Amino acid sequence: MRSRNSLSQNFNSARSFFQLFRDIMSKSFWREETMKKPVLVVLAMIAVYVFWGGTYLGMKIALVSFTPAIMAGIRHLSAGLILFAIARVRKDPFPKLDEIKNAAIVGILLLLIGNGLVAWAEQRVPSAIASLMVASVPLWITLMNWRFGERKQPSIQQMSGVILGIFGIALLVMKSSGGGVDTFDIIGLLALLLASLSWSAGSLYSRLAKLPASPFNNVSTQMITGGVLLLLFATLRNEWVLVDFNALDFNAVLAMGYLIFFGSVVAYTSYIWLMKNVNPTWVSTYAFVNPIVAVFLGWWIGKETLQGTALVSALIILTAVVIITLSQRSKR
Repeated sequence: MRSRNSLSQNFNSARSFFQLFRDIMSKSFWREETMKKPVLVVLAMIAVYVFWGGTYLGMKIALVSFTPAIMAGIRHLSAGLILFAIARVRKDPFPKLDEIKNAAIVGILLLLIGNGLVAWAEQRVPSAIASLMVASVPLWITLMNWRFGERKQPSIQQMSGVILGIFGIALLVMKSSGGGVDTFDIIGLLALLLASLSWSAGSLYSRLAKLPASPFNNVSTQMITGGVLLLLFATLRNEWVLVDFNALDFNAVLAMGYLIFFGSVVAYTSYIWLMKNVNPTWVSTYAFVNPIVAVFLGWWIGKETLQGTALVSALIILTAVVIITLSQRSKR
């Protein structure tokens, strides 16, 4: 009952974001001076912090009634179609074929593999642990960018963050492989590690590839591609027979709605607007704020706890992400 009330409160408290969402759909708003609307900046930051941070618990709750592939597929396909409709309302120019192809590749890496594995792993590990493993993405991006991207050697500060973060992940995985009261499913952890690597590769590819100029065309192409392929995967595995649409859990349905609209549409549009109008360093803080929000919601609503080695690993990983984020700020 508590989780139902909490999810309902999240939906009600988010009504103030509708105005932000409508404004973002207007091209003229993107050319206005950001500081004239400081309230919208705050609301957009809260959306990125809280709505994205809440997706981990949202996926955990949705999995009560949906399989991972069906849940993630419905989420991304629905959100992608909404964002595509927004692009059409805004009359954004339709992307070229090579831009669509590149965006589709990003969607495969980020959503089909990355988010799909996270959804699958959340059947085996707490949502808080999933968020912490995904928080390691800046570590892998730093290394991949060094070896395959710009090929610029990371600074001492960045490498310190990478080494510290890898140590935190290794501590969590190695302790879990030995069993104990504060350990987690090793297969789930490895799936999350693979998801983080795929997400990092997709993020780096998105920096280097030519993508649709319109952020709405870009993200919608990624989401539609990922969503369609996830649902195709579920169909090939005959997963639809595992979902009883006549007896869906109420909280699972609410969670699915949350993931589609608030976790994807509102949070992504807020992120897009912030990246265009606010110092990117401020926006990048979501990398370590999201897992904090996820851990808190997992404790408050999901009754999850972190103790012993898991808590130490969490602090190490978050510290590493903060170090890398601050090092990026100092380079600007």
